[in-house]
Amino acid sequence: MTQKDAPRHKAEGAGRAGLMGELRIASRRYMASYALFNQAVADHLRLHPTDLQCLNLLSLEPGPVTTGRIAELTGLTTGSATRLVDRLERSGHVTRERDTRDRRRVLVRLVPERMAEFGALWQRLNGPWTAMFDEYDDNEIALLIGHMQRTVELSAAQVERLRGGGPDL
Repeated sequence: MTQKDAPRHKAEGAGRAGLMGELRIASRRYMASYALFNQAVADHLRLHPTDLQCLNLLSLEPGPVTTGRIAELTGLTTGSATRLVDRLERSGHVTRERDTRDRRRVLVRLVPERMAEFGALWQRLNGPWTAMFDEYDDNEIALLIGHMQRTVELSAAQVERLRGGGPDL
């Protein structure tokens, strides 16, 4: 995207304070739109939104994981993660199996056929996002990747802070 193609901002000419105000509003709209989109996808798949995101995160793991790892990935307590796995097992998206190296450990494994359904839906939905990102140059894509990575880290820290319920809230 060239400078002349860059979107014009309402706060243009208003300086950094104006841009920061616009960023706060755009961020809130962005987060709300993502949450609503996630809810719509979850509804379509007849899943809870947290369950949908757990499947997303599990698909990024190199193999089966423990419920403790699911708790780490999602920021849930181990009890809540266990209930999440129970729901995913009932829906046929995961199975539980004993670890062959340590029979005391139970691993949660994705069911490939169910994940193929999940992947097929994402394939149908991905086209417009791919087209949108194709409009950006490599430097802009790198900026977006850095922003997303930092957002993931900050979000995890904020979840921990909120769940800790410390006096600094």
